[in-house]
Amino acid sequence: MPSRSDITYFGAGPALLPTDVLEEAAKALLNYHDTGLGIAEHSHRSQLAADVINQAKADLASCLDIPDDYEILFMHGGGTGQFSATAYNLVGAWVTRKQQEISGGIQGDPTDPKATQQLKEAVDNNLKIDYLITGGWSQKAAAEGERLFGSEHVNIAADSRETNGGKFGTIPDESTWKLSKDAALVYFCSNETVDGVEFPAFPKSLLPGPDGKGPIVVADMSSNILTQKISVENFSAIFFGAQKNLGPAGITVVVIKRSFLPPITSQPSARLMRQLGLPIPPIIFQYETIAKNNSLYNTLSIFDVYIIGQVLAKLLRTYPDKVEGQQAMSDKKARLVYDAIDAFPEIYKVIPSKAVRSRVNICFRVTKGDDIEAAERAFLEEGIAQGLTGLKGHRSLGGIRASNYNSVPLEGAEKLAKFIRAFATS
Repeated sequence: MPSRSDITYFGAGPALLPTDVLEEAAKALLNYHDTGLGIAEHSHRSQLAADVINQAKADLASCLDIPDDYEILFMHGGGTGQFSATAYNLVGAWVTRKQQEISGGIQGDPTDPKATQQLKEAVDNNLKIDYLITGGWSQKAAAEGERLFGSEHVNIAADSRETNGGKFGTIPDESTWKLSKDAALVYFCSNETVDGVEFPAFPKSLLPGPDGKGPIVVADMSSNILTQKISVENFSAIFFGAQKNLGPAGITVVVIKRSFLPPITSQPSARLMRQLGLPIPPIIFQYETIAKNNSLYNTLSIFDVYIIGQVLAKLLRTYPDKVEGQQAMSDKKARLVYDAIDAFPEIYKVIPSKAVRSRVNICFRVTKGDDIEAAERAFLEEGIAQGLTGLKGHRSLGGIRASNYNSVPLEGAEKLAKFIRAFATS
């Protein structure tokens, strides 16, 4: 029976957590700060819980250099829940803006039939949600937008399958994107875990103009958050599940510009949204409600937030330059693995195009011999024998997937690279 130290886990999520963080968490589960109660037993309404939340928020803001005009929310529902939540909330914000335009900048009377009719015409003719489809997760996000709002309101601004033989593995050139003029949001998945595709940089066509205005950009960064420095101010909202680089499954983090969190009284009423033929979010997916209650509108898992806080504190201790230091390490580990794969082009084939290879989810096929499936089974079995686990590719794609999350140590990447080379020459 292998011990924890014998295993290097490359699973796509839930991912490996730092051993020292888990050891401290085990103590906290039994007796947190000598209170006689474990952290999972304390009330989420207690000052202790508020302190855990506030410290985690402060450390995340420090790690990512989040500007002061952004709010951090801890929510449930995973990244999949945010496919709905971002659309609900930002379509609501779009309706509010149109309502104010119609009423000359003053909050209109929702009972005025003429104003409501004008607003409904604006919704019917102009409301669009834009999606850049580059893999399985962005495909699911677009499908959810269409399910909630109808195909007439969803604009697929780009789909990599259209220029890649019906398969994912590339990002279409920005010159081909068909962005809407005034979209409620433009969604993209920064890193596709299934297909191993990562945006190499923030898209130039989505950057704010000289006046500071630009598209309302929403990014799913569930798998590559905290692996690279980002300019948060380029985004209207970012969301990410905790279970890749931040903590256990169960908490989803939303970083959103506060201008999209007006008082509840200035949001479109449920009645108005129904008159417009638009859905309204469940209350636990309503951003301004979560923000107003410091993520405690409903019972939040404080234990999960505690682990998030411990992971962030460890990152800050390890890298004085914060996420830039972590990025250098992530890049170094990825280079080790890709260099080993690329050294044997007759044995291995990386699935996505080289220009968009993910640093975080390294997806490849083993083409050694005539039977690819048999070769990949042998690769996985020999890897497990050496303590390299979690390497099986996603069920929809097959092959091998090495997830290079922050908790994978440099020694683990070195061990995998060595095994890749040894397997090729055996």
